[in-house]
Amino acid sequence: MPQNDHNVDVAIIGAGPAGLTAAYLLTRKGYSVSVIEKDPVYVGGISRTVELNGFRFDIGGHRFFSKSQEVVDLWNEILPHDFIQRPRMSRIYYEGKFYSYPLRAFEALGNLGLWRSTLCMASFAKARLFPRRDVRSFQDWTVNAFGHKLFSIFFKTYTEKVWGMPCDEMSADWAAQRIKGLSLWGAVTDGLKRSLGLNRKPNDGMATKTLLESFRYPRLGPGMMWEAARDFVIARGNRVLMAHSLDQLSQDQASGGWRMVAQGPDGEVAIAARHVISSAPMRELAGRIRPLPATLGQAMDLKYRDFLTVALMVKGEDVFPDNWIYIHDPKVQVGRIQNFRSWSPEMVPDPDLACVGLEYFCFEGDGLWSSSDADLIELAKKEMAALGLCDPDDVVGGAVVRQEKAYPVYDDGYADNVLAMRTELQRLYPTLHLVGRNGMHRYNNQDHAMMTAMLTVRNIEAGEQLYDIWAVNEDAEYHEAGEEGQDAAGRRAALASERLVPNRLKAA
Repeated sequence: MPQNDHNVDVAIIGAGPAGLTAAYLLTRKGYSVSVIEKDPVYVGGISRTVELNGFRFDIGGHRFFSKSQEVVDLWNEILPHDFIQRPRMSRIYYEGKFYSYPLRAFEALGNLGLWRSTLCMASFAKARLFPRRDVRSFQDWTVNAFGHKLFSIFFKTYTEKVWGMPCDEMSADWAAQRIKGLSLWGAVTDGLKRSLGLNRKPNDGMATKTLLESFRYPRLGPGMMWEAARDFVIARGNRVLMAHSLDQLSQDQASGGWRMVAQGPDGEVAIAARHVISSAPMRELAGRIRPLPATLGQAMDLKYRDFLTVALMVKGEDVFPDNWIYIHDPKVQVGRIQNFRSWSPEMVPDPDLACVGLEYFCFEGDGLWSSSDADLIELAKKEMAALGLCDPDDVVGGAVVRQEKAYPVYDDGYADNVLAMRTELQRLYPTLHLVGRNGMHRYNNQDHAMMTAMLTVRNIEAGEQLYDIWAVNEDAEYHEAGEEGQDAAGRRAALASERLVPNRLKAA
């Protein structure tokens, strides 16, 4: 039988950005907190930084930019002295050529050629004149926005690499969230100005919302932020239990309190808590609640895309100057390649070596995921050579980092499944709070995940739901427009929710 290890105000499942944001704020406010994290070493979830012999690997690349001033202030509070400002440079690789991203019009015309460029614009004009009326899929949305020709060149191959499914089976919600506001005419106009040297203002995202020209970054990678948050929680007497995975979660109907059982290296641990905050994948949470929820079947239908990085240490200077390159070429399996030194010089300890990370999108248990590290390193070397980026003989080392459930999949049925489970849990368990990317099955950015945790802490303080956590990022935009600290969806959601706040609390 598990030992009833301790009683706390709040038990938290997962030590990623959402879970540790909640733990940090609750600890600062004097609450007793226990966090369980199944990783034996690293906190931060997909925002962790893995270290090997002094080389540090960012799992996917995490820019620190937010229009929420509260999020920016919290970043500065947790990590006051370790941010550096980094230039953004990224390109697209397609059919042996590189395209600047953001677009440079004359470069794009030269790479595509006059005939193909003409076809792209004609296809765009056709889409504007005769748009698809029933927009259900990613393909429908993107063809309407850019035309079928541009969709096939710049969206189809890369998107299907990332998600492992045809674009016409993906929900249009994905396009609406990640590329809404990226106007073709706006991008062409901006690209022409840049090509002619007429655009003297830096692209801070105002015109093209998915693009920024610089960003802040912790000098030792994003994991540095979450390691500091963990250390704060522990230093003030609360717990972060590593290598502990959720086994069972049940509520005492009489008292309303929770009993959480976690499996750790020394056996089972039981934690009693008044509230539970979960950033665990909804599918995993549903299977561990007792009694099992009526919506278990719908939760089990939720899907996830997994991810692995093959890091290569290469002799010589950096093999390319970009932070990352998107690989749209279907001849190789790699989807994106990071240059870790371009994120921060301190990520690479040896000045005589470059370090790149090839990102492969996969499903847990498939051929890529199950390949040995040695085979994956050989694949990465071959694909770097095929892309003309380095000589395999110059590779002097390699490492593989796997990340399960990196991306919640937006298929045709995901929205109904999420709504069903969320509705049931909110009705039955008002003290069970879902936060973060996997906890809400929403492909949110790091700052949006943090905002869901920040508002959840306010709800716990108030003893009632003052804020609708599901309203964060509800307008499904990719918010990188404007100056850092200028709010958009997060603040609109908070202000809209504040209509629920009693006047006495507003005054306070």
